[in-house]
Amino acid sequence: MPHRLSARALDLAQTLVRINTVSSRSNLELIGFVRDELARLGVRSRLTYNADKTKANLFATLGAGKPAGVIVSGHTDTVPWDGQEWSVDPLSAMVQDWPTGDAQQPEPRLYGRGSADMKSFIAIALANAERFLESKSPFAVHFAFSYDEEVGCFGVRELIADMKEQGIKPLACIIGEPTLMVPATAHKGVYRYKCCVRGKEAHSSLTPQSVNAIEMAARVVGKVRDMADGFERNETRYEGFDVPFSTASVGQFHGGIADNVVPRDAEFRYEFRNLPTADAISMQKEVEAYARLAEVAMKKVAPETGIRFETICEIPSFLGQARDPVTQLAQRLASENRTTLVGFGTEAGLFKGAGIPTVVCGPGSITQAHQADEFVTLEQLARCEDFLIGLAATTKIG
Repeated sequence: MPHRLSARALDLAQTLVRINTVSSRSNLELIGFVRDELARLGVRSRLTYNADKTKANLFATLGAGKPAGVIVSGHTDTVPWDGQEWSVDPLSAMVQDWPTGDAQQPEPRLYGRGSADMKSFIAIALANAERFLESKSPFAVHFAFSYDEEVGCFGVRELIADMKEQGIKPLACIIGEPTLMVPATAHKGVYRYKCCVRGKEAHSSLTPQSVNAIEMAARVVGKVRDMADGFERNETRYEGFDVPFSTASVGQFHGGIADNVVPRDAEFRYEFRNLPTADAISMQKEVEAYARLAEVAMKKVAPETGIRFETICEIPSFLGQARDPVTQLAQRLASENRTTLVGFGTEAGLFKGAGIPTVVCGPGSITQAHQADEFVTLEQLARCEDFLIGLAATTKIG
């Protein structure tokens, strides 16, 4: 059984949840707080910023001078809660007991945006920073806390690039996304694009003299839908995922100004969620090739028409193995014989793409993340603290 969650870890989790770091806002208050807490222990943090310096990543080494280290990774941003029906203040970080059927043992939960995804993990790591510093383990621990994961894993790319510039070569990376403390060895990629169609407007009684942007966009939407049907029909299954094949879907569509005006402009957004064994870039190239063919007929009517694409985000899939030493380390620390696959995207594919063996393992459930009344149980947080205490005492990877 896990020990009780330390008061320090819970206090820090509540503190971080109360800092509003929705991706549309700055995360500098939270980063500054973590930096100052580490500075009190004599640990220097390295910050890397976005272009306008409103957001930052934090990278810090606990146990400097040791030959190699293990990254403990988390993202600091959260999704918004606009329009959701919360019964508590999303920034309250309230702890409440939840009835379990056993009146003697209610389930304590920490509520708030980011409680599960994934500020609690960062807080527990920070609460045990001194333990990492005093550890006799031959491995250093690196804290790597990023910005803008929720909108495209943008911050971590700067963090990884800076880490390489500094010649830091970690042995492994543990990402504390919510997996109920079961190590996850794979997830799908998330590739999102915007398609913008420029047609030629006209009075709707003169359609032969126009190029209807909505209709041309709809043809490309149909192509995306046909590809989705093909994945479901033909792709080799990857068992273990909730949906064991790649998917494609359109999430937004905008166009037109009036019923009697042939629309000049239309745009839509869509995504591919590809299996680790599938190539999302090739999927996008297939859509673009289809659009180029559609443009031929458009330009015969009006040369200024066309179709262009914008990349919203490209988050690579992640594929590890149960036999990987970092996976075995996570299983040992979590006291788990199992591994799992997760359907959501993380920064794991980027760390692994940088040559760092990676596993995803953290407290809470993704079914609570991004929802109204997001929560994580204190039992899960206690298990996570046990995990990180074990990491501080680790003498071998795998």
